[in-house]
Amino acid sequence: MNALLDTNIILDVLLQRQPFHVDALKIFELAEAKNINGFISATAFTDIHYVLRKALGNNSAQKILKQLTDIFAILAVTETEILDALEFQWKDFEDAVQYAVAVNTQMDAIVSRNKRDYQDSAVPLYEPAELLQKL
Repeated sequence: MNALLDTNIILDVLLQRQPFHVDALKIFELAEAKNINGFISATAFTDIHYVLRKALGNNSAQKILKQLTDIFAILAVTETEILDALEFQWKDFEDAVQYAVAVNTQMDAIVSRNKRDYQDSAVPLYEPAELLQKL
């Protein structure tokens, strides 16, 4: 299964946000064990750096991001994804970009806690606990 992880799932683990990090960590473990193919979009990666840098400092943020690349592949965000996201006219542009990446790279799933932001998604959307149940 190819699964795009939303920014909130990554940050749940890295910042140990309660109570979300437990199931999100299990998704990380599945990706690390190659039981699923985990992906992060390039824009999510930069957002993650921004949040981590503020919380932990730049050096720690850089180390963590390097570790993430051992577990997850980074998907490009091109002009195509940006234009597609603009066409969707979603309230949350960041989620629209994530969705465009998932559609254009033919992901099997999007993993997010913000299901309401992905209404009418053509890509199956799961919260971490739902994905764990499915697998």
